Amino acid sequence: MQHMFSNRVNNFPPLPPFMRIKSCFYQNIEEEIPELYQQLVKRIYTLWMMYSGTLCLNVISCVAWWAGGGSAANFGFSLLWLILFSPCSYTCWFRPLYKAFRADSSFNFMAFFFIFFLQCLLALIQTIGIPGWGTSGWIATVMFFSYNVGSAIVMLITTLLFTAVTALMALVLIKVHRMYRGGGGSMKRAQEEWSTGLWKSAPVREAGFNAVTQTAQGPSLPQYPAAVPSYPDNSHWG
Repeated sequence: MQHMFSNRVNNFPPLPPFMRIKSCFYQNIEEEIPELYQQLVKRIYTLWMMYSGTLCLNVISCVAWWAGGGSAANFGFSLLWLILFSPCSYTCWFRPLYKAFRADSSFNFMAFFFIFFLQCLLALIQTIGIPGWGTSGWIATVMFFSYNVGSAIVMLITTLLFTAVTALMALVLIKVHRMYRGGGGSMKRAQEEWSTGLWKSAPVREAGFNAVTQTAQGPSLPQYPAAVPSYPDNSHWG
């Protein structure tokens, strides 16, 4: 079992072979996530990409903001937010969610809820758009229409994207929380994982399941989904 995991080569982020920097994570939703939850995880991964793309467009909007007479500090902050929040959001909330579904980890579910709640607050602040903070939100965009309409229109596109992403993040937080609680998840389970050390490695949980399976049925190698309980179906987002 451990040999199977050791042979896996990290594939995310996808980097050219000639680069000295190598990929940090192994990600394969079809292989590691239960079929029932693959669509949900894919959509949340798409949401992360939308957020990262919005941060990229925010840099362009801040260039237009600067060109229209705004402060250069907004452009500098927008670059900082892109470099900081894009990788950190993947590492800090998408990976915990991925590992939570992969191995039924209550600890990772709790980590996701806490960090993603902070992410929602951050996205809301970025949507509001406080002038001088490097985000093209509603306040900054509406105020700049009186100075330069062309730049403000470019900023408005990013503002609308921030608004959409924030709304989708709130929806995801609510739906995943309802699903987790509906499946019997609790803070107590997360505390038990912490005290026993099961949160450290998904293969630990899977190896235990595999050992039982081999004893009862002979050699077999189930995927991660075999260890995950049945949470309420989330195939519909309505």
